[in-house]
Amino acid sequence: MEILLIVICSVAAAGITFFITKGMIGGKLKAHDEELQRKEKEMLDDINEKAEIVKKNKILETREKFLQMKTEHEADVNKRNAALVANENRVKQKEQSINKKLEEIQRKDSEIDELKERLAKQSEAVTVKKEEAEKLFKQQVSALEKIAGLTGDDARAQLIESLKDEAKSKAKGYIKDIMEEAKMTATKEAKKIVMQTVQRVATEQAIENCISVFNIENDEIKGRIIGREGRNIRALEAATGVEIIVDDTPEAIILSAFDPVRREIARLALHRLVSDGRIHPARIEEVVEKTRKQIEEELVEIGERTCIDLGVHGLHPELVRLVGKMRYRSSYGQNLLQHSREVANFCAIMAAELGMNAKMAKRAGLLHDIGKVSDEDPELPHALLGARLAEKYKEHPSIVNAIGAHHDEMEMTDPISPIIQVCDAMSGARPGARREVFESYIKRLKDLETIALSYDGVQKTYAIQAGRELRVIVESEKISDSDADTLAYDISSKIQTEMTYPGQIKVTVIREKRAIAFAK
Repeated sequence: MEILLIVICSVAAAGITFFITKGMIGGKLKAHDEELQRKEKEMLDDINEKAEIVKKNKILETREKFLQMKTEHEADVNKRNAALVANENRVKQKEQSINKKLEEIQRKDSEIDELKERLAKQSEAVTVKKEEAEKLFKQQVSALEKIAGLTGDDARAQLIESLKDEAKSKAKGYIKDIMEEAKMTATKEAKKIVMQTVQRVATEQAIENCISVFNIENDEIKGRIIGREGRNIRALEAATGVEIIVDDTPEAIILSAFDPVRREIARLALHRLVSDGRIHPARIEEVVEKTRKQIEEELVEIGERTCIDLGVHGLHPELVRLVGKMRYRSSYGQNLLQHSREVANFCAIMAAELGMNAKMAKRAGLLHDIGKVSDEDPELPHALLGARLAEKYKEHPSIVNAIGAHHDEMEMTDPISPIIQVCDAMSGARPGARREVFESYIKRLKDLETIALSYDGVQKTYAIQAGRELRVIVESEKISDSDADTLAYDISSKIQTEMTYPGQIKVTVIREKRAIAFAK
């Protein structure tokens, strides 16, 4: 019973506890729902308040944009109105100007009509006077014919016959005087242009050889350059294409090659190898390759600097490189780049003096020997090769013709072509510009004298002024004064046809008449 009572009490206590707990939980849930409703209402109020603020802000922004657009529209309208007013003013001014011009034209037309009337009246008066003058002239001629007993045609024929011989003799004298005057004037103007051209250009001259000397500090380095069993020097020669001569010359190694660019690459490579101290075939090939790239960059730089100095623009990059390559090429001891620069300046000055295109002449003068440094078709003459290169790289046809014709290997079709030829001869023929082999110099002098001696009546010949002048002494009994002029022309033409020479050669024919008598 006690246990039963205990169980019943426990169950009753649990039920009471359940109902009490349920009541408490229900009260809390109700309070929580009320709190949620209150917060939701607050949030809705806050959202509505913010929405109202956003709405007001949007209305204000829209109003500001409308006012701004209205202001811009009014400014645009004002600007267009101002433009219309300006256009109307211009139209009015043009109308006024046109009206003034029309009035001026009408006034001039009336003046022209008046002049025509006056000229017509004067022409009629002149016609009348001309008829009266012809009548008077015929009357005077008839009176003179009666007095002289000759007709006008007979008198005219006698007068012509009497003056014919005198006119012939005077005409010969006049022709000779005119020719002499023309020669003097042409020579004077030509000398003036040449002297002005030469005076404006002064360049340094460099003598190029076929060998270069590489100086070393001591002879021990020679053994390192040669290497074991000559492997270093063989590798260097194979990489550069230059013959390296190591002999008993103290503290010097000789680099021999006809190509100055190869010699320069070999010289710079040797300098780097000696300075670095590491000399073996692999290192030699590496240094030579780096030096070759450096020289190629230097060629482009020299070409660009030359073009900038001369004011020649728009050249093809390959032509610029070839211009730089001319720095390492010589012709008869004259540096080719200096020669080309000199010719370019000569051409520009001479073309300017003659009223021609100085820029085109300077461009052609710079490129006239470009064929000498090209690696293409070495069997072709350098003038034709240069013309082909210029045509390949889209140069002007006038420049192409000037390059190809400066040694008469192409027909001259442009006025600047003879200028290039003359300036090239000027640059090469002036004293000190080039070196000649002594044997060829002597042979040229002998050929000059031989050509002159081949003509009848020539007594002696002398080539003077380093072959720039040929003096011919003739026998006065066989050669007359008029024949001397013809002989000088024939000799100069034959020299020009049969010989090759720089510059020009003056032919002077000397005829002397001596009269000897003895008083006994």
